Amino acid sequence: MLLDELKEQLKITDETTKLLNAFWLSNQKEEHYKALAAQTEDEQFWQKPNQASILKELQAIRAQRDRLMHLVKMQEELHEMVVLFSHDEKELEKLMLEIREFKKQLGEFKITLLMTGEHDFSNCFVSINAGAGGTESQDWANMLLRMYIRFCEREKLNASIIDITPGEEAGIKSATLFVKGDNAYGLFRSEHGVHRLVRISPFDSNKRRHTSFSGVTVTPEIQDAQAITIDPKELRIDTYRSSGAGGQHVNKTDSAVRITHLPTNIVVQCQNERSQTQNKETALKMLRAKLAQKQQEEREAYLSSNITKSKAEWGSQIRSYVLHPYKMVKDHRTDYESPQPEKILDGELLEFVELYLMQSS
Repeated sequence: MLLDELKEQLKITDETTKLLNAFWLSNQKEEHYKALAAQTEDEQFWQKPNQASILKELQAIRAQRDRLMHLVKMQEELHEMVVLFSHDEKELEKLMLEIREFKKQLGEFKITLLMTGEHDFSNCFVSINAGAGGTESQDWANMLLRMYIRFCEREKLNASIIDITPGEEAGIKSATLFVKGDNAYGLFRSEHGVHRLVRISPFDSNKRRHTSFSGVTVTPEIQDAQAITIDPKELRIDTYRSSGAGGQHVNKTDSAVRITHLPTNIVVQCQNERSQTQNKETALKMLRAKLAQKQQEEREAYLSSNITKSKAEWGSQIRSYVLHPYKMVKDHRTDYESPQPEKILDGELLEFVELYLMQSS
């Protein structure tokens, strides 16, 4: 019966709304909002040198607060409408559409609310590197690359492959994506770490079970490029022919660029652009991002959960994808599990992302 289904859907949105309210209060966002508002009401406020940044922060948190209050009000109104039209099938059908749209709005707001990191709104670089294991790990790295491209499509992010090194027999040795769009780094920072795959190998004639590892590194693009100064004398720049599929021009000229920052031994490379100059600019952008991240690590004096570097091997994984002898994807940081690895590998990562963000906020 449609009425019963509507009530069940409202129970789900009730839980989500309560969760959002609890998150708002537990993270002291209401107190922070009131403190910022009080500052702007002070007679001396306009004499403060940081008034612009305070107003900007207040505007952002007020927009979030207004949005939350609007969603809470919508939840109450939907309950009232269901009671009011409980005997009107046509109106109930319209309400079902409204509740579906409301659930979508709740999900979008939840993601926005969880974006509490300094760089969460930035674009980012996502690098995938096959671990030990030859063809098996290289195929696994390629599966992760596809998973992230599908995730970007689902979340309306723009992902471009700026570098890729194919494997000898199958898959890839490494690849780097440049991801642009709303909350790109915030949505991807949960993926930083080692990913483990357990399956019956398609490359083993004896059909034995294999365990493979691939490492994922996520780096936010820095907005202020001038904040990171690079001495050209500290760079080694190599050019080479693109190894990707590419077009006629890409594969016939040494347009790909590899830059090594000698003091830190950080290596970046780009091969997706037509010209060597464009590839160099993109590679330098990535290098600045990696250097900024390294500086942040040193300032903090410890490795935070979202930038910890781990060796791609047993025991260091953040998430396991088991395809045999049973089917399960488990995040070892949040303990969240999904019995549908096919959907996860097709880019349905949002629940994993949300739980990680809730835990790390």
